Amino acid sequence: MTAHVTEIDLDTATEIAGLLKTLLGSAEVQSYVAGGLMRGTGDMLALTDPATGDVFATFADAGQEVVDAAATAAQVAQGEWAAKTAAERGRIMFEIGRQIRAHAAPLARLEAISAGRPIRDAQGEPARMAEMFEYYAGWCDKMTGDVIPVPTSHLNYTRHEPIGVVTQITPWNAPLFTCCWQVAPAICAGNAVMLKPSELTPLSSLVIAALCEKAGAPKGLVNVIAGAGPTAGQKMIDHPATGLVVFVGSAQGGAMIAQAAAKRLIPSILELGGKSANIVFADADIDRAIVGAQAAIFAGCGQSCVAGSRLLVHESIHAEVVEKLSAASARIPMGMPLDPATQIGPVNNARQWSKVDTMVRRAIDQGARIATGGGKPEALAGTGGFFYAPTVLDGVTPQMEIATEEVFGPVLSVMRFSDEDEAVALANATPFGLAGAVWTRDVGRAHRMAGRVRAGTFWINSYKTIHVMSPFGGFGQSGYGRSSGREALAAYTTTKSVWVETAADPAIAFGYAPG
Repeated sequence: MTAHVTEIDLDTATEIAGLLKTLLGSAEVQSYVAGGLMRGTGDMLALTDPATGDVFATFADAGQEVVDAAATAAQVAQGEWAAKTAAERGRIMFEIGRQIRAHAAPLARLEAISAGRPIRDAQGEPARMAEMFEYYAGWCDKMTGDVIPVPTSHLNYTRHEPIGVVTQITPWNAPLFTCCWQVAPAICAGNAVMLKPSELTPLSSLVIAALCEKAGAPKGLVNVIAGAGPTAGQKMIDHPATGLVVFVGSAQGGAMIAQAAAKRLIPSILELGGKSANIVFADADIDRAIVGAQAAIFAGCGQSCVAGSRLLVHESIHAEVVEKLSAASARIPMGMPLDPATQIGPVNNARQWSKVDTMVRRAIDQGARIATGGGKPEALAGTGGFFYAPTVLDGVTPQMEIATEEVFGPVLSVMRFSDEDEAVALANATPFGLAGAVWTRDVGRAHRMAGRVRAGTFWINSYKTIHVMSPFGGFGQSGYGRSSGREALAAYTTTKSVWVETAADPAIAFGYAPG
């Protein structure tokens, strides 16, 4: 493996402070509420550079006062936002996209430094985020209802109305992406947002809130709460203003979120984890499948809900695939996020690094074999960062923990199969159902597999392509609801049925003659 270590002109704390000062008007990390920054009142939380392990900022957890202020601001802004014409809302959303494009460079750098994402990947993120707002900008004036031909004298029609205030809780693995992915459909549908990013990565979400207002959105339409889940997050869910909860994270976290929402009899959308199967048949383009397998698991250091963490390979090509895949994976450049040559950065935090390593060690104890990787790369041992080498485990069996539980790191489990039925059985032998893929030249087989594998997203001869236009979500413990495409708008609205009496004769209208 080639390691790339690049010296940074400024230390992380100084550069982050400078970026925040430029983008938010203050170097201090606070919540963004009603168009300004608001200090928390809770315990102090720390932000750590994943590439060095150094703390570069601290901030106070948002307390009840911050959540109350955000909820009040959101309610006021939502009324103002809903009063605008649909066309006006669309123009503002399109301008949000333009603002994101105009601030692409500092946003990318902020994401690379604070979240540990390689700059080569982070540089492409703002354009995708802008596209999300631009896509939903086009939907603002197209959310029409229906006229229903009821068998009475009434005109009956439906309206899709906003829920009001939406609480959204997003994870640390892709903070900029998940912020925009959730905010755009919510405000398109006419709602206001209280968003709580992970307490480990709040910075880019704070900037997005500021850019929304810079584009013309009402102050308080998008509020970002800098705080922890059990404290600030719980207060947001419990607040009477919250009408819908959206959570992106682990299945365990999703279960708690759903329970908390259910206690208030409000709906939730859950976008949770996965243990996705990437299936390679003997007739596949092997070299292309190997490249796809690497992208499926190692992009983002494996910290992706749709990561292709299980590679199911036909037994006739198993040895060839493992040999080629292991050699190629060992050559992927891994290093500091700001180095343009880096393709894999660090795991986001120490706790996650420990979880990844523990699961790999247990898999070895259970009989799996390391084909490549495992542990921290020697060349990066002195950085203090949370680097974990791209790891390929061979000899994995369905009974192993590594075959059924989400690792959320750069670890690929290789399993062999003998025929189509066994491949389907292995693919579905998990409580998750988020994504999957098949590599084959047989068109019929490709479509059969797409129909038989239980997954919310399925790729044929590719992997990991998602787009805001297409619905995204999972089956089983991967959650419920869809967070993109036009399907997302249904979740962010409630349908009202309106009845208008058209009969001139009251006897017809009410079923009796006046006395």
